[in-house]
Amino acid sequence: MRTDVPLDRAYRLLNHGPTVLVSASHGGRVNVMAAAWAMPLDFDPPKVAVVIDKSTFTRGLIEGSGRFALNLPCRALADLTYRLGSTSGHQVDKRADPGLPIIEGRTGLPLVDGCVGWLECTLLPEPALQDRYDLFLGQVVAAQADSRVFRDGRWFFDEAPQALRTLHHVAGGAFLSASDLMQATLPTR
Repeated sequence: MRTDVPLDRAYRLLNHGPTVLVSASHGGRVNVMAAAWAMPLDFDPPKVAVVIDKSTFTRGLIEGSGRFALNLPCRALADLTYRLGSTSGHQVDKRADPGLPIIEGRTGLPLVDGCVGWLECTLLPEPALQDRYDLFLGQVVAAQADSRVFRDGRWFFDEAPQALRTLHHVAGGAFLSASDLMQATLPTR
């Protein structure tokens, strides 16, 4: 049965991809924010896009440094992810949060330990997109993953503990986590 979806909630039909934690540093400050709207853009060189609102503290760090990281939190980090998405670096020094385990990435970017994937990016400046749509593009210059759940270029959620499954924000602090893996087959001719 089909039912109409209010247009101001239509994004939620598509918005169950993995939630990311966007981390950045500049001028001695480090911040991490949650973002539900991130996606891959290209394979070679690898590029990503992420929406970062003008009001966020992290946006200023990215604009200042020209770099950011996308961290893929897992179910074990749901509370931390919600907390990071519910507070602003303008009011809170998130780096002082004892529950926020920051490690240094391959390129020196701050990364969130305990995630299952990390993409370190160089900003591809597109001022018109950034100003008008809050859309930031990045070229991935380093990537790592937790081999318990991602290896050989693919996810293995069915072999990993549930705590390592990616988070997918649906609204108001509610998350789904990646579920059972199923393999589709092509019809035989």
